[in-house]
Amino acid sequence: MTTIPGEGTMHRDTIDRLLLALIVATLAASTIIAWRAPDYFQFSFAAEDRLVENGTALFLLVASLVLLSNAARLAGRGARRAAVLTALYALLFFLAAGEEISWGQRIFGWEPGEFFAEHNYQGETNLHNLMVGEVRLAQVLFGSVLTTVLLLYLVVLPLLYPRVAWLRRVADALAVPVPGLRHAVLALLASGVVAVIHVPRNWEVYELVFALLATAIFVAPQNPEKTR
Repeated sequence: MTTIPGEGTMHRDTIDRLLLALIVATLAASTIIAWRAPDYFQFSFAAEDRLVENGTALFLLVASLVLLSNAARLAGRGARRAAVLTALYALLFFLAAGEEISWGQRIFGWEPGEFFAEHNYQGETNLHNLMVGEVRLAQVLFGSVLTTVLLLYLVVLPLLYPRVAWLRRVADALAVPVPGLRHAVLALLASGVVAVIHVPRNWEVYELVFALLATAIFVAPQNPEKTR
């Protein structure tokens, strides 16, 4: 890892390791619960507004805050384009965190507006559950296409970044935090574990793992000199 003057590199590495350990613990606990208590897994552990979903929202928010902090550091170093792009990424993760909990609808007990009541198939205040005719937006935008993009980012990019010059230039120009090989290995492990958990709502665990992975990547990316 490249050391940036003034950066607490060892501190960031420690946070990264703790987050990766939490991912392993999450996968182990999810596997055991799904195997020993599938009803508890479906109706409590991974249910709406329970541990897994709230954890996902929390770490999406943490990831957003890490990106915002990185953007401030980039701006302080005079890397304005990278700062603006990183701030945009922070906004996207903030929006994802809000979407995950329907912007606090169930927490604060408010009713959705007329538009969401009519067009959201769960009657919630969020965009990812909207219906366009008979088509669920989540199936089009957040299904196999998004999964493929995430796997390319988490698994393929960290392998190619050190080896393909043009890809490295594009990633750095866009201030994309590149995962390390350790992140790629855990992404593959998570994909395999979640795939063999044959219990409804198993992909909620994958969302939590992604939020944890994203936070770890943004804390300790493969290209820190370009992204923080």
